[in-house]
Amino acid sequence: MSGWAVVRPHPRLRPWVARYVGYRSSGGAPGVHRGLPSGHLTLNISLGEPVRMLGMPRADQAPARFQALLGGLHTAPALIERSGVEHGLELALEPLGVAALTGGVPSAELVGHVVDLADLPRPELAHLPDRLAALPDWPSRFALLDSVLGGVLGDAEAAVLPDVEWAWRRIRRSGGTIRVEALAAELGWSRRHFGERFRRGVGLTPKQATRVVRFERAGALLRRGERLADIAAVCGFADQAHLTGEWRALAGCPPTTWLAEEQPLDERPGEERPRGERPHGAARAELPFLQDPGAVSARDSES
Repeated sequence: MSGWAVVRPHPRLRPWVARYVGYRSSGGAPGVHRGLPSGHLTLNISLGEPVRMLGMPRADQAPARFQALLGGLHTAPALIERSGVEHGLELALEPLGVAALTGGVPSAELVGHVVDLADLPRPELAHLPDRLAALPDWPSRFALLDSVLGGVLGDAEAAVLPDVEWAWRRIRRSGGTIRVEALAAELGWSRRHFGERFRRGVGLTPKQATRVVRFERAGALLRRGERLADIAAVCGFADQAHLTGEWRALAGCPPTTWLAEEQPLDERPGEERPRGERPHGAARAELPFLQDPGAVSARDSES
């Protein structure tokens, strides 16, 4: 049985957690999946075999296997083994609130790194993989996530820098096209001061953030089948060659190569469905680790 279940978390968690993804795939062809840069950190909990990371976003971190992991923001691809059988949950986390989840480790210290969930100073999370695996279906697992995360993220707002939050939201809303100088000017700061403060709050520099958000938007349009020249124009690239160069830098390959690798394994669905709604049919799933979960929607409500 293969499929997805995607929901938004409890309303009180939505400033900090974009969505939950439950995935199950069996019978797929083994291979390697590219985990692309995005504007979310990724919490992945395998309910089956550990996730095997073949290549980390940072070259100085050795390949490893994880039952549960937290992947920081990154500007280079991660390479993940696709065994053909995957079962687990993935959470897309907002960088602004991640310090509350990690017990004080900010997003800035996690950039480019993949860490074991068990190594974080959060005892509430230590047994979460076993507790999730013991539950019978996605609704009960999502409810447990709401409960556990509601406890650890209750004070997330206290650590957020309001001006950095404003700038980060502006970058996201602009699709990465807003100029860093314009944001600094609106805040009345020098570009250097703005950059230091933004990096402390988000993890990436403002320039890196705009670059990743623009890349993420281009990927969403590419999945929809838009022409590369049109994507380049809409997303603010100088031309198609500029777009292709950014994909080589951030994904490790041209956009057409990435699409050929990924598209046959995932019948890219469209609109996200609300919690509890069943889609029509179920397609072959892939491990979504370190990809933008906005690219997927609810596909099957089975566990």
